[in-house]
Amino acid sequence: MTRLDDATADLVITELQQRNVPVVRLDPGGFPDRLRLNAFLGGQGMSGSVLTDTRTADLTGIRSVYWRRPTPYATGPGQAERWCGDQARYGLGGILAALPGTHYVNHPWRNRDAEYKPVQLATAARCALRILPTLITNQPAEARRFLMEYRPVLYKPLWNSDYTGPDGRPWTVWVDDVDPDTLDAGVARTAHLFQKRLDKTGDVRLTVVGNRSFAIRIDSPGLDWRRTYDQNSYTLIDTPPDVDNAVRVYMETFGLVYGAFDFGIDRAGLWWMYECNPNGQWAWFPGHITARITNALADRLERPGELCER
Repeated sequence: MTRLDDATADLVITELQQRNVPVVRLDPGGFPDRLRLNAFLGGQGMSGSVLTDTRTADLTGIRSVYWRRPTPYATGPGQAERWCGDQARYGLGGILAALPGTHYVNHPWRNRDAEYKPVQLATAARCALRILPTLITNQPAEARRFLMEYRPVLYKPLWNSDYTGPDGRPWTVWVDDVDPDTLDAGVARTAHLFQKRLDKTGDVRLTVVGNRSFAIRIDSPGLDWRRTYDQNSYTLIDTPPDVDNAVRVYMETFGLVYGAFDFGIDRAGLWWMYECNPNGQWAWFPGHITARITNALADRLERPGELCER
């Protein structure tokens, strides 16, 4: 389930095709123009099909779903268009979330539940993962007090919203240091996340696929390694047993099969969790690392019954 220009999904699709595993690529956001639906629900459950211009998927024959990055359901400025968009979301979306006997990586509702950073941090603490002092507020005075107590402090967006600048190009809000003197009344306009900055020696992206995990240490010249992809170094490392066990509990708590965890390593070697993106990107790693994750995902989709029982 993804958009047509998803290069990450392309890797998994190619791997499955090389294994002679049949694949249908669907973008729910293409409904109704490029996707058609026929679903019957009765005493025997659900039956029917979804059809694209080139493929047909029997709703009762879908083994696994890799829920990646579908486009939003089509809508428009008018009341009728918004109504149709809602019907598509709850009709087609409800069907695609209830496929009989299907293994989801991840189920879209589990993705949704696990996307909220406050819930991530609260759950991480309950699962015995280390988290840094964090304040979420819209009160400038409280933000200033937090900055004075825990400095240095970082600002992090709570959600990576699409934002277009006056030049028409997309803008990104990066993780960055906060100077108390720069805080103003703008803090009161919405929720802001402030977090104590870790005195770190490196970062880790821990990519979990079912019972397999891939810890990659990231050494970057900058504060936010997403800004310096080409200058970073990436090294496969072992995950400390206490972190590995806590991450498994975290995944079970949210009902996730896949998760992309971000950690920082302090000068004592301890791992501190920043967040977990339940649908995070992974195909930007060097080829030898990307190949391992591609194979793990393909294994999970091809043999869900066998792997889920381990």
